[in-house]
Amino acid sequence: MKNELRIIGGRFRSRKLKFPDAPGLRPTPDRVRETLFNWLRDEIESARCLDLYAGSGALGLEAASRGAARVVQVERDAAACAALERNRTLLNAEAVEIVQAEVRRFLAGEGQPFDVVFLDPPFHQDLVIPCCRALEENGWLSSRAKIYLEAESAFRLEGLPENWQILRGNKAGEVGYHLCERIFSG
Repeated sequence: MKNELRIIGGRFRSRKLKFPDAPGLRPTPDRVRETLFNWLRDEIESARCLDLYAGSGALGLEAASRGAARVVQVERDAAACAALERNRTLLNAEAVEIVQAEVRRFLAGEGQPFDVVFLDPPFHQDLVIPCCRALEENGWLSSRAKIYLEAESAFRLEGLPENWQILRGNKAGEVGYHLCERIFSG
């Protein structure tokens, strides 16, 4: 069904959630989410997660379903934020906090360290690398944070912070997705 997603695993498993039409909003496909959360299987329980360009909420709500201690979802679009709020209430997802803000402005603020970051901006707008730099430079990452990046399949991961290591990556149709780890040496 259009504008509906399904939580894949955890305590909210199989719950269907609705989200609005919005330019550039495309939920991470089920198959990609399943792969991602298999990659993160040992990282999510009790993690502090930051879901940037939250959109439909698929990634952050999946993390909350799988036991994340805290999930902050950042989204600019008012209708998407209202849907995130409705879905959080529907699921009684107390660990989820929704922030209506433009992501780059949000990241320019004073950071607090997160263990897992989901970065899934609108495609073809050159947002990935500037956001990665802001995450690193403004204190948003714990010492060994995992950062999930989703972009158009032709996107090249050039210009990432030097202390980030690409752990895994794959493509599914138009989507390229990658998992990085921050290696802190200080």
